[in-house]
Amino acid sequence: MITDQEKFWTGEFGNQYIVRNQDKKLISSSTAMYAKVFARTVNVKSVLELGANIGINLIAIHGLLPSAELSALEINKKAVTALNKLPLKHVYHSSIFNNKVDYQRDFVFTRGVLIHLHPDKLQQAYQSLYNSSQKYICLAEYYSPNPVMIPYHGQDNRLFKRDFTGELLEKYPDLRLVDYGFVYHHDINFPQDDINWFLLEKN
Repeated sequence: MITDQEKFWTGEFGNQYIVRNQDKKLISSSTAMYAKVFARTVNVKSVLELGANIGINLIAIHGLLPSAELSALEINKKAVTALNKLPLKHVYHSSIFNNKVDYQRDFVFTRGVLIHLHPDKLQQAYQSLYNSSQKYICLAEYYSPNPVMIPYHGQDNRLFKRDFTGELLEKYPDLRLVDYGFVYHHDINFPQDDINWFLLEKN
């Protein structure tokens, strides 16, 4: 059964989100953030983004890892159309909850995705991330030490903050925290939306 949050992102709001997030400056600021992330990884040859939207993150990562195989999973139909125009190995039109893992990638990540999932569905999303990864998992999400719901564009139950990484570490004891960082919206050169990133590795 599709959740209210999935309906939200597959519908008109999700389509409008695509239009609002086509600023090319997002690519340069994302490149700067992921450069810090990949500086702490070794031998990443395949990447999968869960909830890729139109592929801004993957475009940035392609600039850093030009020989890596890149793939995307996305729920919004219009975004999938945009993803299919990029040089990606696979584009999966699917919810993170229906992710059918065909093979594991070296690096699997979300950015601004877990925050939009209903808390009751997070364990399923964590399983999707874990099962998809051969080595690294990266989360770039809003952080809060305690779970909290934040009104989003005037609506409730559309944005949730919590310690996603801590919950993953507790759920899967073979994961270890490699590094983490924060990108401030007042960063002079490469601002982001006060986002925290966390890099995990499977032991």
